[in-house]
Amino acid sequence: MRCAGRLCAPTLVVVPLPSRDLTASVIVGSGLATAGLRDRALDVLLDPALAAVVDLVCWPEKGQVHVADSRGQVALGPDGTTTVLAGRDPVADQDPFSDEGYPFASARLHSLFADPRAPDLAVVHTGAHHWPERGGHLGEHGSLNALQSRAPLLLSGAGVTERGLVERVARMIDVGATLTHLSGGALDEMEGRPLDLVRPAAKHVVGLLWDGAPSGELLKFAATGALPSVARLLERGCALRGGAIAEFPSVTLVNHTCALTGVGPGVHGIVHNAFYDRVSGEQVVPNASTSWHRAMDWLRPGVRTVFERLPEGVRSACVNEPVDRGATYSTFALIREAGLGSTGGLSAMLPAAVDDAVATQQHVSASTDYAWSTQVDASGLEQVLELWREPEPPGFTWWNTTLTDSGHHAGGPGSAISRASLTDADRRLGVWLDLVEARGLTGDTVILLTADHGMQGAEPGCTGDWDSALTAAGVPFRDEAYGFLYLG
Repeated sequence: MRCAGRLCAPTLVVVPLPSRDLTASVIVGSGLATAGLRDRALDVLLDPALAAVVDLVCWPEKGQVHVADSRGQVALGPDGTTTVLAGRDPVADQDPFSDEGYPFASARLHSLFADPRAPDLAVVHTGAHHWPERGGHLGEHGSLNALQSRAPLLLSGAGVTERGLVERVARMIDVGATLTHLSGGALDEMEGRPLDLVRPAAKHVVGLLWDGAPSGELLKFAATGALPSVARLLERGCALRGGAIAEFPSVTLVNHTCALTGVGPGVHGIVHNAFYDRVSGEQVVPNASTSWHRAMDWLRPGVRTVFERLPEGVRSACVNEPVDRGATYSTFALIREAGLGSTGGLSAMLPAAVDDAVATQQHVSASTDYAWSTQVDASGLEQVLELWREPEPPGFTWWNTTLTDSGHHAGGPGSAISRASLTDADRRLGVWLDLVEARGLTGDTVILLTADHGMQGAEPGCTGDWDSALTAAGVPFRDEAYGFLYLG
């Protein structure tokens, strides 16, 4: 094992980051990284003493991606080959229908490490790891495992050929390809593939993203009647039992970008909610309240969004979504034009959460995050209703919902606050569906509902910190978003 040396100025810095998806950037040590630096870091990270918090450590080496835990190591080839190097294969279970496995592990890891802004080592949290002192929550995502990666994928309306629960699975990059195909756009250079469960037959294509909504919960609550609007979608369509597997890391902006470009992070270049750019020597934080509106500044040259692939003359709308380049109407374009690059500037423009008739007021009162996301989503609904009251609604609409992520972070899957967030989102969906039906547009509309990742409940008693262990061992490193290690 070898690590390329890079000169690092002597420094010890702790930089607080503003987004709840991020943790502090930690820069430790100085000097030139030696050839054995990665080995020293791996000795620390793969020690059984950290096994409760370190699920996997992944790194690129000679065209392969190595994955290790405290009990084994494997090399994954770009062609899908697997070579066990020590002990047992830590990602042997790649069954996409298993909650315990690591679906599409090789393809997802190779996609990440194809970008030069990827880390030297990607440290994957265990599902139980609880790290509130670093910005963690009772509900977490970001890891390679199925529970944190499985987003729902529902198809409903014109052109959908199946009904009910389908024994299929997709990847997040397939979302962009499917939406582009249904809208008549060009698929060239996309990594994703359109789902064959739906054919282009609709005048209006709609993509809904419920941020952080776990597939299992969504389908269960729809089946029991707790989410009647989602159930309405399923009456005219189908859902994939395996859902849509998020690209790695299974975090917000990586997968919003995958869903709206049809390519993985190694192509579009947004490799995490925060990362380090070795060329510029700068920390990049595209997923924060002060920078979301300009997230597309970090998209790699030549990468096109679904909006940019639409046929000429097709009007599009991008509601509450940072991946908006090429959209005819965009919430974030309005924010950029108005110079409102902060939550403070936006708050005055949003509807009051206490006046929201569909919001669960118990949680609005108790949680500032829930109240803020309620305001954002209420504004999103207002925008969508206004767009769909026009004589001719957009040919392609993308509508991002944020409350579902806030609710699941706050309480974890299955909690009262996470259920309430799904209920509120379902009510807002119902208001729009009623409008579509009242206008006689149901038969001309196809809807795809997904999320950007899954969610897993952390265990409050499972704590620990690999950064402190690395520091104690004298390993110089930079840790971005708590898991992306840049050595030296």
